[in-house]
Amino acid sequence: MIVVTGATGNVGRALVDTLAAAGEQVTAVSRRPAQVPDGVRHHSADLGDPASLRPALDGAAALFLLVAGDDPHAILKQAAGVGRIVLLSSQGAGSRPEVYRHPALFERAVRESGADFTILRPGGFASNAFAWAESIRTTRTAAAPFGDVGLPVIDPADIAEVAAAVLRGAGHAGRTYELTGPAPVTPRERAAAIGAALGEPVRFVEQTREEARTQMLQVMPEPVVEGTLAILGAPTAAERAVSPDVERVLGRAPRTFAEWAARNVPAFR
Repeated sequence: MIVVTGATGNVGRALVDTLAAAGEQVTAVSRRPAQVPDGVRHHSADLGDPASLRPALDGAAALFLLVAGDDPHAILKQAAGVGRIVLLSSQGAGSRPEVYRHPALFERAVRESGADFTILRPGGFASNAFAWAESIRTTRTAAAPFGDVGLPVIDPADIAEVAAAVLRGAGHAGRTYELTGPAPVTPRERAAAIGAALGEPVRFVEQTREEARTQMLQVMPEPVVEGTLAILGAPTAAERAVSPDVERVLGRAPRTFAEWAARNVPAFR
């Protein structure tokens, strides 16, 4: 049995569907009740309360783990006996560990757990563009800072497929995979790609750094906001780089942002 935490998220939902379609026995874990495919068991648990996870892990052979909650060691104590752990971390744990301390803490705990582990470090998600959904629906505009700085954002469906391959296959123990899209894409280009999918132009509005910071502080802690703005505005060479790991694991190139936009165009209509 494979246990998937964060089963209602952009990655977890797709991962549950992929594993179920492959015939795996799956337990989907989320804080709230959720619709799951036929044959999938759902368990309500909160990673902030590690003991609540224990019933989902009885008989589990593998665990897909989010960076959530404050005590990864307590979570992994509940997962004692699970032979394979796949951690969804963040590119920032490698490129800016002084800022992304939370995922770095989880990575260290997983490495020390004694289980076979694989760490997935995705860069920015293509699905972050859902933040534009309301403004594109209502005014056909999209606002972001650093409009001409490109990053190789990744489709969450690709993360899910990599996770499924790692959870089900051999040869991934002890590895860390950097997951990116196939090419850097600027915010201005992402807005244009959504417009192309809609068949109507989307006007891009470039925010100042301070405007973006004020908006982001409403949903993110200040250190993460500062780290995120640093990546968006002045990415390192490693953060701009296209990783071969998606193709290495899946045997195909990662999906483009335009493909993500075309698949998700109903959200912007």
